[in-house]
Amino acid sequence: MEIRPLSPTETPPYDLLLLADPSRPMIDEYVKQGKCFLLEESGTVIGVYVLLQTRPGTVELMNIAVAETHQGKGLGKKLLLHAVEQGRAGAYQTIKVGTGNSSFAQLALYQKAGFRITGIDRDFFTRNYEEEIWENGIRCRDMIRLERELP
Repeated sequence: MEIRPLSPTETPPYDLLLLADPSRPMIDEYVKQGKCFLLEESGTVIGVYVLLQTRPGTVELMNIAVAETHQGKGLGKKLLLHAVEQGRAGAYQTIKVGTGNSSFAQLALYQKAGFRITGIDRDFFTRNYEEEIWENGIRCRDMIRLERELP
């Protein structure tokens, strides 16, 4: 398995990106402005994440996803730790991420990796997405914001 940047001639893996974000227009915007990384196994893309500088010294993890057939194998953690290392390599001081109030597994993953909850963007998903998002039997309304310092 290897993690590598998306090349300028490649099409982003929308099937994976849409697992974490149902808005193709939003994905197009941050993929265009940020840096996309692919996790490949035997030439097949099975994971992805996107980093975007949001202000000087700060990078945000905009999307992270693993193919459903490969979930539960520690690959999300592998991608997340790679993103942290990319943040350090880019001389950023902070890496941020936001996830839905109903995204229990993601909240656990981020906190286990040293991220701390810094705030809640109330009604983020109801303001920014036309269709309702449901996860774990709960309507996703609020964005839970987390960050980690990069010493």
